[in-house]
Parts: sequence; C-alpha cells; structure tokens
Amino acid sequence: QVQLVESGGGSVQAGGSLRLSCAASGNFFKINAMGWYRQAPGEQRELVATIISDGTTNYADSVKGRFTISRDNAKNTVSLPMNSLKPEDTAVYYCNAALQPTPWFTTVNYWGQGTQVTVSS
Repeated sequence: QVQLVESGGGSVQAGGSLRLSCAASGNFFKINAMGWYRQAPGEQRELVATIISDGTTNYADSVKGRFTISRDNAKNTVSLPMNSLKPEDTAVYYCNAALQPTPWFTTVNYWGQGTQVTVSS
C-alpha cells in the first residue's frame, strides 16, 4: 500500500522558518508529481506548491519568494523550506503525490495525513 509520511510541522513566531518533508513509500512505478496543499479552519484546501518529475514548479502567489519546493527523486521525497512565516500561513499542510501504483498503470492521487503549522504574532 502506498503511503505518504509528513514531518516538520510545528509552532513558530512570525518571521521564523520551518521545513516540511514528505516521503512516499510502497509499490509504485513512478511518481509523476508531488506537492503541498494547506487548509485553514473554515477554509477550502488550497495549493501551496507543486513540482513535477522534470523539476518544473508552481507556487501560490501568497508564498512566492518565501517557500521553496524541491524533490529528491532517488529517495521519493519532497521538501518545503518555509521562510518569513506569517500568521496567515497557519493551517494543516497536506502532502500530495500523483503516481502509478504497482501493478496498475494509471496515475493515482494520494494524500498524507496532514501536519499542523502554527505561526504566532
């Protein structure tokens, strides 16, 4: 069974930094894309950043210049260093992966359990 395990969440003061990491494990042929989404209380889940297999990245406007997404394809991991954190960044952050699980050949979307990020003023 494919699993996404997240780490790095916590509580920081405004202006501080955190680094989120996500590792994919299980049986799959290829990870086509990985990324991070977040959901604040009472809000819809929104895209934070994604990265596809060739390294192309996409960011929400609200995090550009502060967050950086990267992949280690050999280890099937994705990282999100977050700098200059703001109170409005407070949310549950979810890892996402689009991959091809063994033995099926279609692309399937998987989600992690979520990790809390809290930024205080």
